[in-house]
Amino acid sequence: MFSGPPGSTPLQPDDINGLIPDLQTLRELNEFEQSNITQAYLWANTSRSVKNSLLSAATIKEIHRRMFDRTWTWAGELRKQETNIGVNWNQIPIQIKILCDDTEYRLREGCLDFDYLGAWFHHRLVSIHPFPNGNGRHARLTTDLLLKTHGVPVFSWGRANLGEKSETREGYINALREADGGDLEELKNFVRS
Repeated sequence: MFSGPPGSTPLQPDDINGLIPDLQTLRELNEFEQSNITQAYLWANTSRSVKNSLLSAATIKEIHRRMFDRTWTWAGELRKQETNIGVNWNQIPIQIKILCDDTEYRLREGCLDFDYLGAWFHHRLVSIHPFPNGNGRHARLTTDLLLKTHGVPVFSWGRANLGEKSETREGYINALREADGGDLEELKNFVRS
């Protein structure tokens, strides 16, 4: 009923049971989620916790919760099952901590290439795939918040809706796959395209 475009994580029956509003189509779900995400974006731009402690598991989970709290009962909860992408579910908490620590280290050491850092951070967060759904949208917003808190313009993400099947989405997925193999150049180029 709610299958997304190629490359998206299929919703499991237990996940679908967590749907809060009475929606019948993927289009209705996408519109409702987008409204929820817009509210989260407004919150994130004024939140002290985002500004002061973005690189913490609690804030990463809170961003997801705010993005989907009117849509899914499990918003902000880490996934508890295997999916078609991501680390083993029981490794998620430690992988998030490692990501936050690694990012803090790179910032402390004076990383000057924020496009590289943002592409790296985004890829790593997507590859952890911490939540049952919404990981790409969550990772894009969190990456933009990371850039914004350091005075760097946010990414353009291909200037398209990456939740819909399109040539731009294909380019995004291909760039992520290249990054899976260790080459971040295509993703770094895509995020500013």
